[in-house]
Amino acid sequence: MQVGQHVIAVVLAVVGAARAFAGNPAGAPVVAAAAILLWYGAGVVLSRRFDGPVAARWWLVGLTALWAVAVVVVSPEFVWFAFVLWLLSGHLLTRWSSVAFALLVFGVVVVANVDPSGTTTYAALFGPLIGGVFALGVSRGYLELRRDAREREHLVESLTLAQAEMAGLQEELAHTQRHSGAIAERTRLSRDIHDTIAQGLSSIRLLARAELDRDGSGDAGRTLAQVEALAGDNLADVRRIVAELTPSELEDNALAAALARMLERFAAETGIETDLRVDDTLPTLATAHEVALLRTAQSALANARQHAGAGRVVVSLLDGGDSVRLDVVDDGHGFDVGAWTNEPSSPGSSYGLRFMRSRLREQGGGLDIESSPGDGTALSAHLPISTARGS
Repeated sequence: MQVGQHVIAVVLAVVGAARAFAGNPAGAPVVAAAAILLWYGAGVVLSRRFDGPVAARWWLVGLTALWAVAVVVVSPEFVWFAFVLWLLSGHLLTRWSSVAFALLVFGVVVVANVDPSGTTTYAALFGPLIGGVFALGVSRGYLELRRDAREREHLVESLTLAQAEMAGLQEELAHTQRHSGAIAERTRLSRDIHDTIAQGLSSIRLLARAELDRDGSGDAGRTLAQVEALAGDNLADVRRIVAELTPSELEDNALAAALARMLERFAAETGIETDLRVDDTLPTLATAHEVALLRTAQSALANARQHAGAGRVVVSLLDGGDSVRLDVVDDGHGFDVGAWTNEPSSPGSSYGLRFMRSRLREQGGGLDIESSPGDGTALSAHLPISTARGS
């Protein structure tokens, strides 16, 4: 698009100069065409170093002024270059200002094409009008296509990041589930040993002691004493094994453990202070709910790292009676929640927040957001515990 625009600019400037020179063989048309092309080329080169809407619009104003002088003073043949100005206005100006600018350029074209003798044809007026509408439409349409392409690219990047994070989340949950399974198996073994072998040895010891108290004389007494001592030693060993098998994390919540490891890594990677608070009464949740809450925490921490500029993040896992709530609060820059809510599809909006809310709603929950510029951000995800228990 840009190369084609540059070629059109050179061709139309040369055509205008050639036609003007043919009607008036003097140096003015060549000077006018050279001035227009030099200004145009300088803008193209400098735009790579000084990229900004204000500078670009002033450059367009200067180019338009040179073109108007060439049309009015040198030759009306330079009206051909108006097509380039219409293309540029669609790129560099806002929608309505580009329309106003295009009408201004068309006015100069009309003045240049009007013949004082009254022989002006409709083609001399409608031709530039159609060309201007076409050029402005092409330029604005190209901008819309670029905007759509950028939004699609941003969406693809967000989905790719979400896929990578989901893979990490699944690995984290698999680790947690394996850890929980190992704890459950150790608990079962310790309970079985305690209820069978330990109880049997204890019974043997009691029987030996009772018989020894009743009749402890002779060889039988010595044997019973040995049986009692041996049963006591083995019972002590069994109790030691049961104590070692009983996991210290028996009362630990799998989701809380996963959140703790996530926050530990987050603090190590970013230097941001973290704090985890978990209610002791929190029940065991279904895997789908743990995935949704852990994924929400992961996305919230990613926002705190990339956008918030936070120094501290507090994560709370709370038992709300009939629901479980995950709160993520940071002391970062914050943002305007009202603007995000009113324009959820704008290019600057956060896809991550929308994905979080959609995922929680699929599980029967929701996401509440509190934030304002300069006051940090608080995200609160909630899911029904009754649904979790029934899953």
